[in-house]
Order: sequence, then structure tokens, then C-alpha cells
Amino acid sequence: MRFRFFLVLITGLLAKPLWADQLDDAIVREMARRHVPGVAVVVIKDGRIVREQGYGLANVEHGVPVTPRTVFQSGSTGKTFTAALVLLLAQDGKLKLDDPVSRYLDKTPRAWDGITIRHLLTHTSGLGDPYQKIDLRKDYTDEELIALEATLLLLFAPGERFNYSNAGYHLLGFIANKAGGKFWGDQVRERIFAPLGMGARVISEADIVPHRAAGYEWADGKLKNQDWVSPSLNRTADGTIHLTAHDLALWAQALDGDKILDARLRDASFTPPRLADGRTGPYGFGWYIGSQNGRRTILHGGAWQGFKTIIQRYVDDKLTVIVLANSKNARQGRIADMIAAHYVPALAIVRSKPISDTEPGVTARARAAIGQLAANQMPEGLSESERKRFTPQWIKIVADELTGAGPLASVDLLARASEDGKQRFRYRFSFRDETMIVSLLLGPKGSIDSLGISLE
Repeated sequence: MRFRFFLVLITGLLAKPLWADQLDDAIVREMARRHVPGVAVVVIKDGRIVREQGYGLANVEHGVPVTPRTVFQSGSTGKTFTAALVLLLAQDGKLKLDDPVSRYLDKTPRAWDGITIRHLLTHTSGLGDPYQKIDLRKDYTDEELIALEATLLLLFAPGERFNYSNAGYHLLGFIANKAGGKFWGDQVRERIFAPLGMGARVISEADIVPHRAAGYEWADGKLKNQDWVSPSLNRTADGTIHLTAHDLALWAQALDGDKILDARLRDASFTPPRLADGRTGPYGFGWYIGSQNGRRTILHGGAWQGFKTIIQRYVDDKLTVIVLANSKNARQGRIADMIAAHYVPALAIVRSKPISDTEPGVTARARAAIGQLAANQMPEGLSESERKRFTPQWIKIVADELTGAGPLASVDLLARASEDGKQRFRYRFSFRDETMIVSLLLGPKGSIDSLGISLE
């Protein structure tokens, strides 16, 4: 009964019920499935906005609907602006991408001597997750946050491989403060937001922000407000922006021209970095670079304080999809995929077919590792470097996702391959409410050198 009421409520709050179509219906069903109060969507095709729509509620307590003017939190989608600012400062001659970070930050540890600004931009610095040590309820000065992050152990030598690190973008903000002579958020507003007519700004709980959405999560069978974090942690450069879906649309359109970044800087942003072993990483300057069904994609997602976001650019199809949601439980990527397939059917996700499983022992290890994570435990058999990556905070996040997915129904092997003497296995874990892809990389001595988990 509760599910049916939620579905009716969202359906009745479509910003333009007259426009309702199969795509609207699919978005509403996905929102109801994940208990998401509100979503804003913008679609750009061939440079023109072809859909701009709100669904559901921006504020549940006051019954305020989502509209194109609703203000959401960016999450890590805001990293695209931080990276662009750093490139503009480099263009001004105020910094160089291959400068060591110690040139701009005081009292950096010796372990950081090999880390450059370029490494921070591309998440190849070796820095780990700062939120394993950060107290989200404490206000930090810039110096205190740098000192805390200086105690993080490097996961690998700079440039060796990719590891997504919010610490790296914290540091980029502090570097931009010094190189640009003022707070990074003021620089982004002056150099990007204002020229494009965006109303975006750094998050502030104290300011009056018209049309600000509330953030939520579904926990213990009920909707709850987002967790509170200290004001200083909503001013870091890893993605703490208030913006609308229309703001992101203006940013997407600007990336097709030279108004903010010229062709040279755009090409650099969308080029995968070369790693130490000659392979390429998946992340350029502020953007993930990949493909879908053989078609090039450039994208970034975000998650923070009861909000989920994504801007996904399907370059070959001249299509951009923007999805902002005010729920920790939203699957913004799934919604973006549905929208993309609606406009370009060739972008519809094709599920990999299972292959014969001739090594059930490895599959049993994969099952055991996921079971241990679901129980909020460190998986057995991880290599030393992988154990560093699975911090208690990260394990808790994964455990929440796994337990929320419902009971495990089946496990299918999708692929196996050899990589430099190691064996990689890729599985589909089908739970009652979600389907996840699990990637297992086994070292020569049998250790789990990499354990990856993502939504299908």
C-alpha cells in the first residue's frame, strides 16, 4: 500500500503531466522502486535542450515539487569545475600541471614529493580515502585538513595506477586558493558560473537559497533527512556546489565551444592519462572517459548528503543527459541510461551473457568475499594494497548497498582473462532488488589483488 501511494504521489507531481510518456512512466517507476522523493532531468540533443523536467518532491515536509529551478547539491559532479579552474590557472601561467604539490602547499610529507598537480587531477596520485579519518561533524581549517590528509598512507607510487581520491581534489582547491589569490569557489563563480549565466554557488547552510531541495535517504523502512556535516566540509573542492539541472545544461553546452575552455584544454580534459606501465587510466581532467556500446562517453557522477547526480555526455551521438536526485538511494546512472536509450536506441544497455564456469573454486571465493562485505567484514585473501583500500568506512558503504539489495539469487560468470600473469574474473551477482557486477583479480600466489563492485 505504501509503495502504491508513493507511486501515485510522484505521478501526480510531474512538472508537466501533459507531457507524460513512456519515459516519464519509467522514471517514476524507478523513483518509486528506490524510494526517491524528487528528480530533475535535462536532455540536450544536437546542442539544444529537448527535455527539461522535474518529478516528485524537492521537499517532502512542505510538499514542494521539483521544477527546473530546484537547487540540488552537486556531489562529485562539482569536480568538473575544480578541474576546469586548475586548467585556467595553468593557462594564466599561475601554475604548471607537472609542478609538485609541495610548491603550493606548506609542510607536505616526504611521501608526497613525487605527486604533481596532474596526478591529483587524474586520480593517479596514490592518495587514499580521506574520509576514513575525517570527522564529518568537525570544522577544519585548510591547514588542519591538509595535515590530516598528510597522514594517509600512499596506496602506490604516483602515476602507477588509478584510484579515485577526494583528498586529491581537496588539495587542488587549496592549490587554487594560493595560485589564484582567493578562495577557489569565488574563482569558479567569476570564471565559469557568472560568464555562463549559472546560478551555481558553493554550498552554504547559512545563506538563503531559493528553491533549495532537501536531501533524503531511505533507511529502516522509512524516509529520513540527510546527515548533517560541518560547514567546512561543504567548502572543499571535491564537489560541494549548489546548482540546478539547468546550470549543468549551460555547462554542458559551454563544453561544445570555447567560451570557458578552448579546444586545447577541452581535448586535454577528455584524454585518458598514460600510466607508468603504458596503460591508460579511465579519468582525464575532471571527467571519466569511456564508452557505451562502442560509442564514446564523457561523464561524472556525484553522491553527497542525500543527493545523487550525473552528467553523461554521449559524444558520438551529440547527446547529454543530466539527472539530479535528492536521495542517497537514487540510481542516477540507471535513470540516465534509460533516458539515453529513449533518445538513441543504439545506446540501450546490452547485458553480457554468462559463460561456462570451469573454476567454481574462484566463484566460491567471490561469493565469500561479497558475503563478508555484506556482513560489514574485511574480505579474506585481499592483497596488502587492496586491504588498504577497503577501509572500515568503505566497507560500511558497500555493506549498506549489499544489504539493501536483498537476498542473493544467483551468480553468473561473464568473463575471464589473463593480465600480466594475473587472472581476472567478472561476475554478475543478481540480488532480489539489484544486479551488481563483481570483478576479481587474482595474483600469481592467489591473493585478491583487486575486488571491484558496481551496479550493472
